[in-house]
Amino acid sequence: MNTNDQNREPIKVIIADDHVLYRAGVKTALSAKPDVKVIAEADNGSHLLNLLKLIPCDVILLDIQMPIMDGIATLPEIKKIAPNTKVIMLTMMEDHSMVTKLMELGANSYLAKTSDIEMIYEAIKTCYESEYYFNTLTNKAMLNNLKQRNVPTPQKLMQQEAHLNEKETTILRLMCEEKSTKEIADLVDLSPRTVEAIRDKLKVKTGAKSTAGLIMYAVKHKILNAEL
Repeated sequence: MNTNDQNREPIKVIIADDHVLYRAGVKTALSAKPDVKVIAEADNGSHLLNLLKLIPCDVILLDIQMPIMDGIATLPEIKKIAPNTKVIMLTMMEDHSMVTKLMELGANSYLAKTSDIEMIYEAIKTCYESEYYFNTLTNKAMLNNLKQRNVPTPQKLMQQEAHLNEKETTILRLMCEEKSTKEIADLVDLSPRTVEAIRDKLKVKTGAKSTAGLIMYAVKHKILNAEL
């Protein structure tokens, strides 16, 4: 761990899940990570929203299936109360259509509840630092859902393939590989500010409204698999 990590406040996490043993297991495992701290637990969405009004946090682990108020109903309300808080959806079902729906509603990642603690930890850190954590499940889900629907994604301009130059294509591919802005800047020998400017230009070119939209564009147009 470098000096910056040591000086930084831990990432504040709330776990919302109706299974007490699951919450306890994740909390205990994360307690071994000095840069992450579980500050509260909730057993349903309503309980979580009440907590959020009192306790600010950085990342929420949100179970989809909960009594009283489930994760799907809770997600949009979280974004109203705490728009900058990152939300990682947890589920026992790998439902591809659900992944895309939740990402469009504002989820920052989607993990199977069978994921090991290292993946959960990596998702927390990546969402906190880079907004989204994409994995094989999310990429496959978005691709499959686009194929099944065979309709344009919500961004109107994504119906047409944008003309991206080699640098833009490289940066988009690196974004899909979960690289941070700094990592991308180092790899393509540009400043982080220039990478951010190119990312903004990519959004304009593709019609994407968010990083998730850019990833969906890359999946749809097979940029992930393209040979440069």
